[in-house]
Amino acid sequence: MKFIFAFLQYLVPQQWLSRLMGSLADSTLGPIKNTFILIFIKAFKVDMSEAQEPNPRSYPTFNAFFTRLLQPQARPLCSEMDAVACPADGTISQLGDIEGGQLYQAKGKQFDLTALLGGDEYISQQFIGGKFATIYLSPKDYHRVHMPMDGQLQTMIHVPGKLFSVNNATTQTIDSLFARNERVVTLFDTSAGPMAVVLVGAMIVASIETSWHGVVTPIPRKITTIEYPNTNEEIQLSKGDEMGLFKLGSTAIVLFGPDMAEWQEGLQAGSKVRMGERLGSLINV
Repeated sequence: MKFIFAFLQYLVPQQWLSRLMGSLADSTLGPIKNTFILIFIKAFKVDMSEAQEPNPRSYPTFNAFFTRLLQPQARPLCSEMDAVACPADGTISQLGDIEGGQLYQAKGKQFDLTALLGGDEYISQQFIGGKFATIYLSPKDYHRVHMPMDGQLQTMIHVPGKLFSVNNATTQTIDSLFARNERVVTLFDTSAGPMAVVLVGAMIVASIETSWHGVVTPIPRKITTIEYPNTNEEIQLSKGDEMGLFKLGSTAIVLFGPDMAEWQEGLQAGSKVRMGERLGSLINV
């Protein structure tokens, strides 16, 4: 069945379908947005008691509901100096070492680090021999992404691509999935060295936004790189600060260079995680 599901994704007009769903998700018409929201809450068992606005009918659009803010106490932040915070709610898809410039996707499948980062070999060299963690955000999860540690933004790369689903069935069947889907690569300079957070789009994801740029949809659709030290804008974010969000969900991949960090003992593929909890520890801090 999962192979049929993957095959059908090659046939559907991914970009057109995603833009159409994005338009519906931005509708302010009460009968449309309220119906979508209430069905979604029931289908995915969304806990609205965590939201700053618990009344689902109060949201102006489905997207506003989907990217809802949480109450401040809902996600405590690990405050230890050596702690790497989990950037998002979700499930660990995979995590481990970056070996030979490859990241593990699923049994029998890997994907290329340089391709993930938009083909920039200089950037990818900084992470070979380091660590990666791939976090899948399911539809019911909180869909804002936060900083794992303090950092200054150096580079943002938008890489256009496909919009395959990123659920477990697809990661097991489609080769190099995360290096093929549309994504936004963010590279930060930290006290421990380079850190990257890659926001990966997926089927029906209307857009990816960052807190400093807004919606990232450059035209024409080609790889677009912004070097922030060469602009008048300096972006300095602290651990736990919001850095981006997904409209209709997807995946975040965290990368560290060699001898920078180690993941929390006990975390493995399938582990449930929450934004702000300890994902790992910095080495030599």
